[in-house]
Amino acid sequence: MSNPIEMHGTTILAVRRGDTVCVGGDGQVSLGQTVVKGDARKVRRIGHKDPGGQGGVIAGFAGATADAFTLLERLEAKLEQHPTQLTRAAVELAKDWRMDRYLRRLEAMMIVADKDVTLTLTGAGDVIEPQFGVTAIGSGGEFARAAARALLEETDLGAEDIVRKAMKIAAEVCVYTNDSLTVEIIS
Repeated sequence: MSNPIEMHGTTILAVRRGDTVCVGGDGQVSLGQTVVKGDARKVRRIGHKDPGGQGGVIAGFAGATADAFTLLERLEAKLEQHPTQLTRAAVELAKDWRMDRYLRRLEAMMIVADKDVTLTLTGAGDVIEPQFGVTAIGSGGEFARAAARALLEETDLGAEDIVRKAMKIAAEVCVYTNDSLTVEIIS
């Protein structure tokens, strides 16, 4: 089994600025060195619906697709048990993920965000809130994170514009990342 922290094949980026959080993900699906799909949707709304009918939590995933969907389902179940408590739901999921023999084998990572908090979840049991309001996962994650940090510090751009520009940079550098984006925002 490979280390879940060393995922390849996608880029997910979250940026929080002011009262807005934006999560974006590319659409490339690769099998080895072959691109098999260019418009996959790796960022989704989950959780209880807000008045506009949108889920109150944004989740983005990197890694094996079936594993990621298993984790999304588990997180939704935790959110049903702990509505409006994303951190608690994420910690409960991380505990299960770390301790359950089946879940331990899942090879995926997640970024989740609501109006109050952004978190990175890993199979190592980590639930990490980013220090500077920027977090990223996947093979192009470090490129996107670095670009987003620079844009956050050096410009007045909003969260969505920063995500779009940083993801464009990551797509130009990482062969496992494309410029077909799915972007979700909570203001």
